[in-house]
Amino acid sequence: MIESLPLFHRMAGRPVVVTGSGEAADAKRRLVERAGARPTADLAEGIALGARIAFIAEEDEARAQAAVSQARAAGLLVNAPDRPALCDFTVPSILDRTPVLVAIGTGGASAGLAKQLRLRLEALLPQSLGELARALLAARPALRSRFPDAGERRQALDAALAQGGPLDPLTEAGEARLSLWLSEAAEPASDTVEIVLRSDDPDDLTLRQARQLGSADLILHEPEVPPAILDRARADAPRLVIGPGEMEVPAVRGLVLMLRVRAR
Repeated sequence: MIESLPLFHRMAGRPVVVTGSGEAADAKRRLVERAGARPTADLAEGIALGARIAFIAEEDEARAQAAVSQARAAGLLVNAPDRPALCDFTVPSILDRTPVLVAIGTGGASAGLAKQLRLRLEALLPQSLGELARALLAARPALRSRFPDAGERRQALDAALAQGGPLDPLTEAGEARLSLWLSEAAEPASDTVEIVLRSDDPDDLTLRQARQLGSADLILHEPEVPPAILDRARADAPRLVIGPGEMEVPAVRGLVLMLRVRAR
């Protein structure tokens, strides 16, 4: 189970409360301005302007608690730097490949750990990742025309974006390669794959099994398959429980994954 739900909140042009002074307050103001929002240092003014988010960076504990209470009473979500007990949300370490953003959070446990993970990923993700994302957005009409069925479209994109695929995001993939792939892409084939789990630990899945689990269009599983394994599947992929002797697979276009806890 995840302890918090990561969300990307559009803030451009909107008021955001940032109270206090010092390094923490300055850092939050820079972050708010980077997102295109309008920081205001006055909590009452921010509430009147319709702010939805408040960063309470007061150094004094009593003032911080009072401001948090006032902001929450007005319906604002609150972040209080260095006071996790007063926070409705935490601020992740952000890797920027706009419009691709990778947010790394530790639930307030260690900003240093989040930063070091981001620095490692900085070296892995090419600057062209943003270009690829913009090209995919522009190509949506062409993708729908080439693959009218949503399942086939998703399967074709999964294969193209996979490691070693023609649009592998960890290589210098851009608009030219997308256009070439789209002109040559073959119709994806429907398939059924059975995985017999080696353990209840999702880390024991092979890389191939993890990719199949993350891209399957339908998950058939025995009742004993642990939730930790099922959580690795696509959130929007339907899940159906199957009995010990059931082998019949529903007619589905795309990849059907059958998860068992023991071989048949």
